[in-house]
Amino acid sequence: MTGPSTPYDPPTGPIPVIHRDDHLLVVDKPEGLLSVPGRGEHLADCLIARLAVDWPEVLLCHRLDRDTSGIMIFALTKEAQRNMGRMFEVKRVKKRYIARVWGEVAETSGTIDLPLIVDWENRPLQHVNHERGKPSVTDWQRVAHEDGTTRMRLMPRTGRSHQLRVHMQSMGHPILGDPFYASGAAQDFPRMMLHAERLKFEHPVTGTVMRLEVPCPF
Repeated sequence: MTGPSTPYDPPTGPIPVIHRDDHLLVVDKPEGLLSVPGRGEHLADCLIARLAVDWPEVLLCHRLDRDTSGIMIFALTKEAQRNMGRMFEVKRVKKRYIARVWGEVAETSGTIDLPLIVDWENRPLQHVNHERGKPSVTDWQRVAHEDGTTRMRLMPRTGRSHQLRVHMQSMGHPILGDPFYASGAAQDFPRMMLHAERLKFEHPVTGTVMRLEVPCPF
């Protein structure tokens, strides 16, 4: 399966800051903007480059796909970056996403446990591979049916590339507007309907429990 090549036309405008202190910068990433630079000068414009204009010391902690919107954590010190990286690694950062998917999901909740690996012939796509894939687990809850689609709450336990997108496709309910994993009418939407809504974690320096949320724009 190959996804279409979509031109890179990132949105303009200011990046909303959700939280800032001496160690962390948390922002609301718009859909259509890369988290980090891609290959080639035409993919140089990205979230971290824009943030570096005002915060030259900004450091990456994790990523969101280009077409996913929502909450992202950046570090402003090496200590904060190191500690946040460790928390992501040992799964102490709790994430919640909102998605709209194709079709009406019958069940109210469930868990998808399907190992994922890169599809080398179709990079950057991922696919399920029970022999060589890395463990990938997503908890989900149905929120509502909406005109033949379903609004979902997704809580990934692992952080594999394209995890939520492949897991929803594996259910037979691809995320609306997904340029890689949806097809036909499910792809015919103005954006990919996936939004990182909430993060819960301990502050990497002070230890304070942080609960940060960005309302879903769709």
